[in-house]
Amino acid sequence: MNTLTQARPRIGLLYLDHVLRFFNRSNFRGWPDKIEQVTYHWGNDKDRFVAEVKRKKIDVLIGNIPATAYETFREIARELPDVRFLPSLDSQFSNKSKENVTHFCEKYDLPIPRTRIFYAVDEALAFLANTDYPKIVKRSYGPSNYGGYFVHKVDSADEALRLFSEKRYYPAYIQDFVPMKADIRVMLVGHQPVCAFWRRPPEGEWLTNTSQGGSMDYQAVPDGVLELAVKASKAANAEYWACDIAVSMEDDYTILECATAFAAFPYIRDWIGLYLMWLLAPQDFRKPYFAHRNWEELGKIDSSLLRTMRYITFGQADYSTDTGEYAPADERYRLQETSYQREEEWPSEAWNFQGNTAYKVIAATCEPVVNVSQIMEQEADTGIEQREEVANAPLHHAVAEKKTPSEEELLAFFLRVKSVGKTLATDIVTTLGAEETVRLLDHQPEILLQFRNLKHKKLAIIMDAWREHGAHEPYRFDEAVE
Repeated sequence: MNTLTQARPRIGLLYLDHVLRFFNRSNFRGWPDKIEQVTYHWGNDKDRFVAEVKRKKIDVLIGNIPATAYETFREIARELPDVRFLPSLDSQFSNKSKENVTHFCEKYDLPIPRTRIFYAVDEALAFLANTDYPKIVKRSYGPSNYGGYFVHKVDSADEALRLFSEKRYYPAYIQDFVPMKADIRVMLVGHQPVCAFWRRPPEGEWLTNTSQGGSMDYQAVPDGVLELAVKASKAANAEYWACDIAVSMEDDYTILECATAFAAFPYIRDWIGLYLMWLLAPQDFRKPYFAHRNWEELGKIDSSLLRTMRYITFGQADYSTDTGEYAPADERYRLQETSYQREEEWPSEAWNFQGNTAYKVIAATCEPVVNVSQIMEQEADTGIEQREEVANAPLHHAVAEKKTPSEEELLAFFLRVKSVGKTLATDIVTTLGAEETVRLLDHQPEILLQFRNLKHKKLAIIMDAWREHGAHEPYRFDEAVE
């Protein structure tokens, strides 16, 4: 084995059961050595996973980590101090939750809508009773909005409290509503924008998601938006990155979302692979080149073709071209080498507010919601969970303790839900276990969409059944669920 071969790290692709794979070996075409694969099986799999990584002598683990496994992989990374995670756990901090996006943007002075986050029920109620409207309410925990299904606009205190009573979001994550023309998604590799497109809402609507009727186009993305995305990518020290940036009616820019986990056509994942191979073995791979604003031309291709196109490359313009032009914009947005930092910027001991917080669920009431004063007088359900330290405080709310059902009871529940088969039910319960299944149903149901054959419509049916049989009374599994 020659010196150059010895200098290359051993790569492992990080997978998790029931989670869509962002990369596969074909994204690293040309890597001369064997690329390992390691799969985390959930449950109590940490020790086995760590042992497998050590046994395979992996130097670099490549892959995104879903929100529900983020804190576990913080622990795993500490047990594998000589293994480099790509993206780093710090770069993936924003993947875990909207709350983390807020912390990240505030630390680096990146523009975001004014945001308030509440863990204590009385504080949330006081804010909702006295704030100005409209407001945006989001489910905080989870990797994305899943097409806008967990983002809500509320126009009054009554409407906000009805929403929390129904959705039971934890913590209460509330933003000022910013009227906007559209938002723009920017994808970056090595801090260079490689794809950007507008997402425009239907006439008279505010959600821009294409699943909600929004439209897309790739033309004339402002430089100011690209520069903001570059600034965020550099702050995160991210090898690859995506930002959703709102464009207001006054052409101001604010970050709505940012993460290393995002939907990307296969050819963009190929580009990330090219970049990572150069980053890990610059002696063997040439620095890739991505033409600036390539998306304006590639975006003219039908999306059904873009989903299957692979290994798109560009020839770099130089002074030998017919026109003698050099494409100066390429230098402005050039591909850059990201640095590897072993220190933790976002240690869980300081930043895992959800994981370090015990909470109880506020009990429901059958009384109709009329106005804020009636809600507070009638001990209405806000749907916001409490921290342990305020659980015994003299709040005007009744607290209901719920016994966690067994795996057998949960299987029985799922099997009574229309359109949920035995295979899906078994996969969910055996993969997650009883406690984690209940936690996701109560607080992060969108994570269940990562299971094969479970889509939004089916999840909505499950959640209707869960609210009927679990959220407003002790768990009951003896009645048929339609």
